[in-house]
Amino acid sequence: MQRIAIAALEPRLQERYLILVQSHLRAAPELAAGVASLPSAGTAFAATQATWRFLNNDRVSLPTLVQPLRQVAVCACKDTQSPFVILVHDWCKLGFDHPKRKRDLTQLTHETDVGYELTTALLVNADDGSPLAPMELHLKTADGVLSTRDPAPKNQPHLDQVLPTMRAGRSWGLGKPIVHIIDREADSVDHYRTWDQDGHKFLVRADDRRVRWNGKSCLLSGIVATLRRQKQLRHVGGATYQGRDAPLWVAETSVVLYRPAKKNVRGKKYERPGRALQLRFVVAEVRNEDGRVLARWMLLSNAPLDWAKTEQLARCYYWRWKIESFFKLLKSHGQQLEKWEQETGIAIARRLLVAAMACVVVWQLQADNSPAAIRFKNVLVRLSGRQTKRKRPHTAPALLAGLWVLLSMLSLLEHTSLHQLKRLIKRLPYIPSG
Repeated sequence: MQRIAIAALEPRLQERYLILVQSHLRAAPELAAGVASLPSAGTAFAATQATWRFLNNDRVSLPTLVQPLRQVAVCACKDTQSPFVILVHDWCKLGFDHPKRKRDLTQLTHETDVGYELTTALLVNADDGSPLAPMELHLKTADGVLSTRDPAPKNQPHLDQVLPTMRAGRSWGLGKPIVHIIDREADSVDHYRTWDQDGHKFLVRADDRRVRWNGKSCLLSGIVATLRRQKQLRHVGGATYQGRDAPLWVAETSVVLYRPAKKNVRGKKYERPGRALQLRFVVAEVRNEDGRVLARWMLLSNAPLDWAKTEQLARCYYWRWKIESFFKLLKSHGQQLEKWEQETGIAIARRLLVAAMACVVVWQLQADNSPAAIRFKNVLVRLSGRQTKRKRPHTAPALLAGLWVLLSMLSLLEHTSLHQLKRLIKRLPYIPSG
């Protein structure tokens, strides 16, 4: 992998960081989620000790460990064609089978629901939806919020976390403006107005709310029905729905949010008036071959029309699911995060940023469609021993599994010759010689 210097770390810790990233280039089994070590001259116990020291070293801060991820993202943005990049915001719970082994788990929803809460802002290529790198991470623990931002934010409701991240994004040096994408949880008039007034562009999936359209007050669902009746939705190509290809239909109009924002603070409900806000309303439908609607999104955005046409905005929201795939890769389909044995949130957070860089390495390989890269990916999938679908021959978990086999082979061959290995394998019965 490409060597990335972390200026804030001394050379010894930089070297350990790169070794740890390499150790996470694998699809970990559920029962062996610890940090792996390659077959080298050093012992596994020594590697385990070095890992423990790194993950519990106070000089290794989270703002320092996020630097390589942002470096990769800045370089990747230079190669994109769209006038903007996508930043997807989302939250997920981290639960553990043996919570008593963790010292600082926090209550999440109810008394018996304990774990950590992970907040992630994932940068995504607006050209094709390929993930680039997580740009900011927060981990909510019983002792407070651990963050890649310095100073770390206080514990806040989800939507109140978004504006500080939007503002932080201006300092990342991406070279392009950001369109922030959030799911239906962010359908809040008050937050729309705040984000727009602060100069940020967003794309949010909306619930059925009342707006002003063509001078009349109506529900978004009523607008959708009118657009369908007038046959305004047009076919713009295919999308994937539950693993199958399906036609994507879109339409767009302009609406105005004019009603007061409804607030609920500590059980006290009230209304907050605000300025009228004109937004783009995009309807996106995934249909089957018979025209039946399989999924429908009602999207609100203040992104300029010259940045993205209707179809691209619809696809940008569709690509929001990349962050769900990222969480899946961190959890059950790759890194087995919820099986890690580190005892504190800060050790988990440090390792999480290392594992995120391993994910970035695989994403870069996935996005490379050059002939040489395709041949390499085919080799890795064969080494992984996994069966993949014809339409998705190079999945991230398969590439991770294949990379670990390849790295292990190369490391072993540095200390043991191929002739010696063939001689050893002959000791096993029923193994054909070759």
